Amino acid sequence: MLIAETSTFSTASTVPVSSGTAGGWQRQAKLWSSLQEVCGLLGIHEKVGNDDLQFQHMQFKAGQRLHTIGQPFDMLFVVNSGFLKSVMIDESGNEQVLAFPMKGDLIGIDGIHSKHYNTETVALTTCEVIMIPFKLLSSLGRTNPEVEAAFFGVMSRELIREQGMISAIGALSAEARVARFLASMSDRFSALGYSGTQFNLRMTRQEIGSYLGLTLETVSRTLSAFHAAGLISVEQRSIEIRDIKSLRTLRRLPPSRSKQAAPKAAAANGTLEVAA
Repeated sequence: MLIAETSTFSTASTVPVSSGTAGGWQRQAKLWSSLQEVCGLLGIHEKVGNDDLQFQHMQFKAGQRLHTIGQPFDMLFVVNSGFLKSVMIDESGNEQVLAFPMKGDLIGIDGIHSKHYNTETVALTTCEVIMIPFKLLSSLGRTNPEVEAAFFGVMSRELIREQGMISAIGALSAEARVARFLASMSDRFSALGYSGTQFNLRMTRQEIGSYLGLTLETVSRTLSAFHAAGLISVEQRSIEIRDIKSLRTLRRLPPSRSKQAAPKAAAANGTLEVAA
């Protein structure tokens, strides 16, 4: 069901739907979360008060956009479920993946400075986000400094994560980049209470390559090499981590393992599917 540009059941303590997110659709269950619930989702455990405030949920189907580049900024989004990608798009239409937001991540902070979103966020799966009007957050900060400080802390966390990946791309080999990516996904799933050793990658090999600064072929070849070396087991998008310690510290596989084992593994079982 499409959400209208103006919520028909907004009250004094609720937040109206943004017209910039009209592509979403409501679910039939709970549509609202309190400020304390939102903070808990973001990993803010301090008591922030003002439980009268309620923030609306919105669902997006795979392929739908939460916001587009150049759209006026008015809303932050907290991921409640599902997987997304944040991208930059150049003048030629080429896409550069910047992040893969998932549960507990804050989206939209790139729009604060210029008052327009500088990136585009797209749902990779059916997902649900909680909308945080920035004007309301700013007014809360004036009366509740602890709320403002807590959200600044979350924004800093997102920037640190992005800087860490930029550093890895510039300093590490292709194999090390893929290894760090898998270790990072393992850590994030574990932090959410899911298995850190068995999980499905919701993004394609091409999207992983864009994120890591690698070609699709390099990502697929490296996953094959890791599979043959016994570091992981991979079947299409399903990953089983078998040696997380090695993934965290790997710099480069020995030539005999990375150049010889990968083609044999791919030819023997055909378990790797290159997702375009």
